[in-house]
Amino acid sequence: MNTRRRDFLRIASVFTTGTLAAPLVLRARGQRAPANERVTLAVIGCGNQAPEDLKHFLPIEQLQVVAVCDVNRASYGYKTPKQYLGREPVRDLVNQYYAQSTRSGTYRGCDAYEDFREVLVRKDVDAVAIITPDHWHAIMTIWAAAAGKDIYCQKPLSLTVRDGQEMIRAVRQHQRVLQTGSQWRSDPTIRRFAEIVRNGLIGQPKRCRTLVAPNNFKGPGPGWKPAPVPEGFNYDLWLGPAPMKPYHPDRCLYRFRFISDYSGGQTTNFGHHSNGAAFLALGLDTTGPVEVWNLGAEWPEPGDLFDTATKVHFGARFESGVEFECITDPKQFGVRIEGTEGWVETDGKTITASSSAIANWQPGPDSIRVYQSDHHYRNFVECVLSRKDPAEPVEVGHRVSSFCHLGNIAMKLDRRLKWDPKAERFVDCEEANAMLSRPHRAPWSYLPPS
Repeated sequence: MNTRRRDFLRIASVFTTGTLAAPLVLRARGQRAPANERVTLAVIGCGNQAPEDLKHFLPIEQLQVVAVCDVNRASYGYKTPKQYLGREPVRDLVNQYYAQSTRSGTYRGCDAYEDFREVLVRKDVDAVAIITPDHWHAIMTIWAAAAGKDIYCQKPLSLTVRDGQEMIRAVRQHQRVLQTGSQWRSDPTIRRFAEIVRNGLIGQPKRCRTLVAPNNFKGPGPGWKPAPVPEGFNYDLWLGPAPMKPYHPDRCLYRFRFISDYSGGQTTNFGHHSNGAAFLALGLDTTGPVEVWNLGAEWPEPGDLFDTATKVHFGARFESGVEFECITDPKQFGVRIEGTEGWVETDGKTITASSSAIANWQPGPDSIRVYQSDHHYRNFVECVLSRKDPAEPVEVGHRVSSFCHLGNIAMKLDRRLKWDPKAERFVDCEEANAMLSRPHRAPWSYLPPS
């Protein structure tokens, strides 16, 4: 473990104990990059994923985190009981990390905001990392693009198919760089797995099986009661474009993942990872299926606060003839592709196959290669500076997220649906087409403020 990572984990350990009171003595980190070669970043969303993303962002020499933003000032109640997160703890995390490079051992250069609009008007912010619940991704991305910011947006990229379409339009109109925060795209094992398939070692691909993690929390069940909004938590702004609903602690922070007003459940959460790896391997980044169907999804009890699938299970077929099966599995992540001459699968750490020749294959000078990136966060920063597309640009993030959305729609309607991947519409099913978008609660909309 290198020095910077070790230093950061010392800071991160403070989060898990729930206190930031004790001063930290850190190793010197060296010189920062010159200002004209540096990207200034604001982090929007200071929950469970923010420390993980910052662990990778902060050591990048060409990057300076100058602001964080969250509707929650500070609290427990995230994924684990010991996590103490929100805008003030995460601001302190950033300041303490950068303190190691100052003679005084202190640093106060990172600001904290409650409202993301205050971040977007800052002229000294080059880029934003959007690490919020999914229902905020589209509006924040579109408004950030209009404000001239480049965007790192956590996966799944969108809450709806319409969201992704509008995000593409804004990013390209304003000539912004967007990296979808699906880190498997920059993983060497996934890249070699994809190149095995792309180079024909398993022959013509026929079937693909992708795994999704089980739900790691249960809802409060039918009969749940509203609760008072905690002090320091701007609940109205947390809801934003989502419908006004009574507050409950299981509605917000980490557990939003299991409520369809804010997320597509594990279908879109872990499904973006596994299906994204499959799309990379099969060359499906610019298209979608032609048919999708339910294979036996399971759901919470009616009346529960949680309403996303407790068991994901859907199938899909692409124009090439490849059929997908996406299913909940305790392994959490996995992709298996079967072809006419063999099979290959990965759990993200290792690759196994129908023969050792396939499993141990390494690319040569004439091999088909996929996008080369070994560090998803650094790749984003490099592309902000070069103005090139990153490993998972907005169009790819949209197609992977859309595939997961289509699976959710087929499971909810429990029927076989035909899909036009060019028009991005269901064929002869207006009930399903109505589920491709969501209304926004006033005054929020895709249209950025003038």
